[in-house]
Amino acid sequence: MALVVQRYADFGPELAREYLASEHGFGHSTELLRGWMTQAGLWKPKLRRAKRVHSPRERRACLGELVQIDGSHHAWFESRAIKCCLIAFIDDATGRVLGARFTPQETTQAYFAVLREVVQRHGAPLALYSDRHGIFTKADAEDPKPTQFERALLQLRIEPICARTPQAKGRVERLFQTLQDRMCKALRLDGVSDMDTANVWLEGYLHQHNLRFAVPAREAAELHRPWRGTPEGLRNICALHHQRQLSAQGACRFEGEVVQIEPSQPHAPKARAMVDIVQHAGGDLALSYRGQALRYRRFACHDHLSRSKFADAKTLDTKLEPLRKTTGDAERERLARLTAELAYQDSQRAQGIYRPDTASILPLRVAPGACGLRPAPPAATRSQP
Repeated sequence: MALVVQRYADFGPELAREYLASEHGFGHSTELLRGWMTQAGLWKPKLRRAKRVHSPRERRACLGELVQIDGSHHAWFESRAIKCCLIAFIDDATGRVLGARFTPQETTQAYFAVLREVVQRHGAPLALYSDRHGIFTKADAEDPKPTQFERALLQLRIEPICARTPQAKGRVERLFQTLQDRMCKALRLDGVSDMDTANVWLEGYLHQHNLRFAVPAREAAELHRPWRGTPEGLRNICALHHQRQLSAQGACRFEGEVVQIEPSQPHAPKARAMVDIVQHAGGDLALSYRGQALRYRRFACHDHLSRSKFADAKTLDTKLEPLRKTTGDAERERLARLTAELAYQDSQRAQGIYRPDTASILPLRVAPGACGLRPAPPAATRSQP
């Protein structure tokens, strides 16, 4: 009990017994420890109220037949760090956690990171079961254009399924309840206090978690389809895809930057052609035209355009946090924009282009007398009628 008071005071009896057994050789039952903790005032029996009854759904028969996915915003590091999100993929048939990752917010790129890891390690499942967040589906059922996540699933031949209630995907919901109790304490005991360290630590913890909680599937067949492509091909699928139209000089705008196609490429597109842009999580781009990669240069000009104006309840904190901090660095930002403007103009002149038909990178300031108008003379010099 001295060990419990010192190290496991806020643990439940079962979790405390597991740590006492593995770390200190405790050999008694959970119920005996529960009685001791209750007498010491460390545990208070909970009065269980009648829960709403939901029709149970039988587990799927095979591993890889259905995978439930979701994210949980929680103080995973307690008071040692700010809240973050844990994204997890759990197999419906076995309860095995196939992949998980700590991220600052619940975003498409964060789900792509876990999806890429799961497909690379286990293969592509037959279907993914999620909620109806805007990452996974659109509010307009008649809109034929898929979301970025739906497009990736189509390329991987994974069927997307959306649940109508949280109880429908209870497997992943109960997983987060378990992890919020057990994982938080394990992170504390192992001294993990940041996301980067936790993502490395997570693999070993999930292995032990699966040994403790996963169950065998009813059928031995595994329905994961191994990935036969290259790692770079999977990386391009699990990224954001965009299209832009080139100007007459082979340039286009993308999130506050000017992207200039380098000349003398054998498969370079013509003016006004549509090029494909793949945006990876790190911010690097991959340009292609009709499946052929293109070399390019980037000129960062408008930083405010690179930040998305859209947010939801799950990403609102990320949008508001930078607003609390005043940069006080307007002059350096102005010089950076000017340097980018000059570099872009130099690249145009090197190609013999002196009068671009596209709009200027920086807003034009109309001087007096511009547009063919002569400034009005002072009132004292005007001739009388």
